[in-house]
Amino acid sequence: MTQPSNDVYAAIALSRFGLGADSNGVAAIGSDPRGALLEEITERFVPVPVGVELKPTADLLVALYDFQEQRKQAREQPVAAAAPPVTANQGPQPAMSGGDMKAGQPSAMPKAMASPSPPAMPYLPQQVFLAEVEARFNGTIHQPLIGFGERLAMFWANHFAVSTSSGEEVHILAGAFEREAIRPHVFGRFSDMLLAVETHPAMLTFLDNRQSIGPDSRANAKGKRGLNENLARETLELHTLGVDGGYTQADVTTLARIITGWTVVRGQSPLGASGTFAFNANAHQPGDQTLLGLTYADHGFGQGREALHDLSRHPATAGHIATKLVRHFVSDVPPPAVVQKLSATFTKTDGDLSAVYRALLGSDEAWDPKLVKIRSPLEYVIALLRASGEKPKPNVIVSALAAMGQPFWAPSGPNGFPDTVDAWASGQGLSTRMDVANMIANAVPPQIDPRRFVSDSLGPLLSDETLQAVSRAETRSQGLAIAYLSPEFQRR
Repeated sequence: MTQPSNDVYAAIALSRFGLGADSNGVAAIGSDPRGALLEEITERFVPVPVGVELKPTADLLVALYDFQEQRKQAREQPVAAAAPPVTANQGPQPAMSGGDMKAGQPSAMPKAMASPSPPAMPYLPQQVFLAEVEARFNGTIHQPLIGFGERLAMFWANHFAVSTSSGEEVHILAGAFEREAIRPHVFGRFSDMLLAVETHPAMLTFLDNRQSIGPDSRANAKGKRGLNENLARETLELHTLGVDGGYTQADVTTLARIITGWTVVRGQSPLGASGTFAFNANAHQPGDQTLLGLTYADHGFGQGREALHDLSRHPATAGHIATKLVRHFVSDVPPPAVVQKLSATFTKTDGDLSAVYRALLGSDEAWDPKLVKIRSPLEYVIALLRASGEKPKPNVIVSALAAMGQPFWAPSGPNGFPDTVDAWASGQGLSTRMDVANMIANAVPPQIDPRRFVSDSLGPLLSDETLQAVSRAETRSQGLAIAYLSPEFQRR
């Protein structure tokens, strides 16, 4: 197999493993593209989203609890104002506002005298969510030269998916979840990421573990509350072993018992500060538990921590993670040899993710110049913004992603968004991309030459057909839109 040239490697590094070329084009990493990509792993470079509203989880939850209480009071206030109490010496008074008013009819008070309706409260969860969007699409995606770390943050956030549509707490916490449980561990050990994810208030809320009570726990003395298996099931099926990982329904129930008591504090509590993770011993199912043939002694939170650690090191977990990484970066049908290579590395290094990524980049299949994966709507929008330099308002970005079928941080289930070509190559999806491409093309400064742009951005991946189509465009914006909609730009 003939080795690709450095300029081909550069184009693939940016397109397949990164966020797409920025205004500097493919030439920015042309001298040593593979070295530049490996350097992002060595430096563990994952940009940090910043913004005044991007606060820690506990602060966000306390603010949400206050917001909910204020909203409750505001809703109750108009009712009290509309019906003032009647004293013993005060009966219904006749209307006094004009000759056409009749006694006993409601008074038509001038608007200036009427009790004003309270102003609508800004919706705090959406405010914070849009600030998180702003910090990424107009911040972190523009920082790296390639963006492998940012791509991996997106990959793991989808692997450990939560959904903003599930309620106000996850709505306000989705960004903090990604900032706190995902980004710090992208180049670390899988076991550390797994523990951070499963103990994060966003995940505990999304998968209802806060409502899970041990059947024989002190908190269930009256026997009216029960076990919730959602988090346990998804931990086994989606986060670690995989659907074919060899676990049984009994294992799901056992893990659910092990993690009873994992909760989130709300308000003043002896368990800890409001808005933080806590282990509630009163809600924990007492006794030793046997999961996948291993017995875990009952010593509170440590029982669950040890179970997660063993799940992170399980051979099925190694295979599941390896398969998903290869499917994401290489092919919808992961080459078995590459999967085996990554799985073996995962096991040998005790889940060192940086070592797993190096194994991926060290496989020839990962550098095949044939573009077989299609960019998801999220990846496509990011590539458009990187290439054009445009920084739309966050609500515009959110609307575009929703229209293309990938609402940001809002998958329909805990399995996240799909990662195959057929999920995103539908006629409806491609039609919507046309609208987004035209919107960006019309906003780009007039000095941008579409022919120069497409050559710089795609480099050796650019086909003669696409260059010819761009050159024949009747207007500059049409030429840019053709470039954005080309197969080379939409695929990676």
